[in-house]
Amino acid sequence: MYKWILLLFSPSFITTSFAQEKDTLSGNAAITVFTATKTERALSNIAVPVQIISQKTIQQAGSLRLSDILAEQTGLFMTTGFGTGVSMQGLNPDYTLILIDGEPLIGRTSGVLDLKRITVGNIKQIEIVRGPSSSLYGSEAMAGVINIITDKPRKNSLGVSSRYGSFNTADFNIKGSVRTNRINYQGFGNYYRTDGFSIRPNSRERSIAPIERFTQQHNIGYRLSDRTQLSLNIRHNIETIKNNITVINNGNSINSVGVEKNKDLNATLQLTHKINERFKNTTRLYGTQFNSTQELISDNGVPYLDAFKQQFARIDNQTDISFNEKLELNIGGGYIHETANSTRYDNSASIKTNRIGYAFLQSEWKASNKLTFIGGARYDHNELFAAAFSPKLALQYKINNRFSLKASIGRGFKAPDFRQLYLNFTNTAAGSYSVFGTVEAQKIINELNRLGQISSLEPSFYQLSNLQPEFSTGFNLGISFQNEQWQITTNLFRNNIENLIDSRLVAFKTGGAQIFSYLNVKNAFTQGIETDVKFRYNQYWSFSAGYQFLLTGDQSEINAINDGKVFTRDQNGFSRRLSRSEYVGLPNRSKHMANLKVQYDHQSYFANARAVYRSKWATLDTDGNGIYNTNDAFAQGFLQLNMATGKSFNNGLSIQTGIDNLLNYTDVINLPTLPGRIFYLTLSYNILNKNPK
Repeated sequence: MYKWILLLFSPSFITTSFAQEKDTLSGNAAITVFTATKTERALSNIAVPVQIISQKTIQQAGSLRLSDILAEQTGLFMTTGFGTGVSMQGLNPDYTLILIDGEPLIGRTSGVLDLKRITVGNIKQIEIVRGPSSSLYGSEAMAGVINIITDKPRKNSLGVSSRYGSFNTADFNIKGSVRTNRINYQGFGNYYRTDGFSIRPNSRERSIAPIERFTQQHNIGYRLSDRTQLSLNIRHNIETIKNNITVINNGNSINSVGVEKNKDLNATLQLTHKINERFKNTTRLYGTQFNSTQELISDNGVPYLDAFKQQFARIDNQTDISFNEKLELNIGGGYIHETANSTRYDNSASIKTNRIGYAFLQSEWKASNKLTFIGGARYDHNELFAAAFSPKLALQYKINNRFSLKASIGRGFKAPDFRQLYLNFTNTAAGSYSVFGTVEAQKIINELNRLGQISSLEPSFYQLSNLQPEFSTGFNLGISFQNEQWQITTNLFRNNIENLIDSRLVAFKTGGAQIFSYLNVKNAFTQGIETDVKFRYNQYWSFSAGYQFLLTGDQSEINAINDGKVFTRDQNGFSRRLSRSEYVGLPNRSKHMANLKVQYDHQSYFANARAVYRSKWATLDTDGNGIYNTNDAFAQGFLQLNMATGKSFNNGLSIQTGIDNLLNYTDVINLPTLPGRIFYLTLSYNILNKNPK
């Protein structure tokens, strides 16, 4: 009871009232973007596909966690395995780099960084760059980059708000800022808790377990002089999850209960010095640490402990040079020291280490008032594998004041991670299956075989070798149109992925438990078209819509089908050759995704309705040929409808209410993290909001 008393007097905030920020179709020149070039640029001058999600959009959608708002964006799909990840341009969550204020977050599970770890309460804007971005950001940026820019008000401010909704879900924030002539400070705190929900009413397992999360972030800036700025940013997040898990393996159902705790700490020290009007230098020191522990007890009394610790430290320097109005140069480099140790590796006390040195160069040349070229490249020297070189070239051509063309081609890469190299994991809570990283796999399996604990070795065992980086070549071609009422963008994309790392069954233990490891096995591709349309009917009504058409595949699988080497079964169970038209490509991807938003915004009042559609996607290889086709199992397509309305008052008070998943769509098997209908109410109050003296 004391917790609820505390919660009632600990509300959180919505930073600005609903009427303060105005979205205009003609305002792109005033919007600045950092992520696409690592320097501030006007959105209208960016030559690569970039999307901006504003603070107002986040607030009026009623979003609580980062995954909530990203799920409503064109071409982004939230995956549900090992946390909530994001798939971009048909590529897995492993290949999208997640940044906060330009610095990477760590702590991925099976390549997925859980976006529900990130609150949106202090976000100024979200920048989404599509296509390979390794020429600036290195590994993990094969699909693109999502950069979360936190709010740094220019005023003295203090605001609070609280939200309560279905499943006893509560969210409380507080945010404040203080500015003087030389010092500025921004502080933010968030508390989130939920009972979780169960769409399996006859099961004790919850699709989302009861969760508590605490997040705090502090930024202190000091103006040493008119040309020199020093800033320190610290973020700390803690979450506790009560697990109640049911796992089915080899036909056996195993129930386990316990607690999972995750902590991450990020700290950035940045010194910016403007040497003169043409030269600016920025030096950054960044350190982050992620700790995770999970303790479970199964029904048969078998204990399970999973502990993971990862540390990442980086020093980075970037110099921006403006030769004249037509030519700019950005040059930089840095050094990364990364460590990890886990009970999932050979020894939890054994620290795995990786060191990376890198350098990058980017140049922007305005050949004319209409034509701009951006070229760049990055070189990464990685201690654990061969060096990687990542070039990129982009151009923008402004046909006239309304039409512009953008084209870019780039090389991206993803380094094998600690998990793929060193994993030594046997899940006693789920049938005792094992997963071994490639560094240890052959040695461990050969020793188990010598002891008589291996019943069979699969063909993939004999293909085990040192992993190589995954590479992608991405191409984007876009056209945009904009006037006072319309904004239309269309982007064609193609990604060719080489050396795709995949987990493969390599052996069976005596008793039937499987052993998996990793191989460079695939040359895959994703391609498609994305379109966004915005229309402002008048000063109050606006409409927006987005659509993605996606095709994916593995070239070796297509070649095998064309050669007549792949078989399936007909309705009578007889074997027959698979035709090319039956091939559906990579699993867990929808061919069609769309969104639609209707917005009414009248001074201090707003209302909106938002629809998200996803077509069916392949989930299980039921015919056993190792290739996903129309004869396999699919998840059904679905439509989700969300609605929200709110009003702000002159005294700084705002109220908002909404319904998510109005149609009450659920899918127990394929969308276990999508609850039924959700209701919520938010109250916010701006206590202080004035310019410094």
